[in-house]
Amino acid sequence: MKAWKGWLAALAVAALPALPVQAGDFKLGFINIERVYREAGASVAIYKKLDAEFSDRRAALRKMEARAKDLESLLGKSNLSQDDRKRYEREYAGLDRDYRAKLREFNEDFTQRRNEEFAGVTERANRLIREIAERDKYDLILQDAVYVNPKFDLTPQVLKELDK
Repeated sequence: MKAWKGWLAALAVAALPALPVQAGDFKLGFINIERVYREAGASVAIYKKLDAEFSDRRAALRKMEARAKDLESLLGKSNLSQDDRKRYEREYAGLDRDYRAKLREFNEDFTQRRNEEFAGVTERANRLIREIAERDKYDLILQDAVYVNPKFDLTPQVLKELDK
């Protein structure tokens, strides 16, 4: 078994000089898809549309938050009667329950609508990335990485072509 590992290590070391020759022909690119979603003209329009669509529900949630803060202030006072304190505590508990349910529903609906709207942008961006890869003869284009040298970043090119 040890002989097998030694032979494999020797083979790997012998193959190392051939790697730079292969890597020299390799063309790599990177796309920051989050930046595309943030900066593309279509993306900005989608966020404006979604803000308008969800503004009434967002305002209702803010109104509930304000009432909850008012109730917290009232409950913080020591001169409340027992009946008033119980009434405010019940109102606060009901408001908290309703707020959490509406917030969860709001977040789910917003995420679903955002995903629906961005499906077209994603499809178009992926099509453009494939076109760039074929046209400029890229071997690999990544969308997620911990670090990328800016010379490999194709995001500005994709943004420019998306906004045409």
